[in-house]
Amino acid sequence: MAAPPNEFARYCCDLLIGAGPCVARRMFGGYGISTNGLTLALLADLGGGEKLWLKADEASRPLFEAAGCERFVYLAKGKTMSMNYYSAPDDAMESPQLMAPWARLALEAALKARQGKPAAKRPVKPKSPSRPKAGIKTGIKAG
Repeated sequence: MAAPPNEFARYCCDLLIGAGPCVARRMFGGYGISTNGLTLALLADLGGGEKLWLKADEASRPLFEAAGCERFVYLAKGKTMSMNYYSAPDDAMESPQLMAPWARLALEAALKARQGKPAAKRPVKPKSPSRPKAGIKTGIKAG
């Protein structure tokens, strides 16, 4: 059974209510926060303590950068990697009202990301040899 979200995760879900009702689920040592199946935020400690990271895209990235937000950057196999998430502005962490415009930006980025992905393909099962069904003429005489 999955561990319930910690107090900070619950608080962040409350902050993000402007995007819709949110749930936090354990993910990669932190939490993923989603609404209606869309991940719009992460909670992760990249070395400076646990932070709320909001989903961004090309349109919202300049807004996050202008607000002084940090980009989600981590080290993997000796390489610096980044994701399209930015730390939430400090003042937005104070209330759902201050977080609302940022939550909507994160939700819009999550929606755009979902629309840009091709539909998941199901694996094709190999067909088994078919047998003639009863009552269907096959041209084969019973012996």
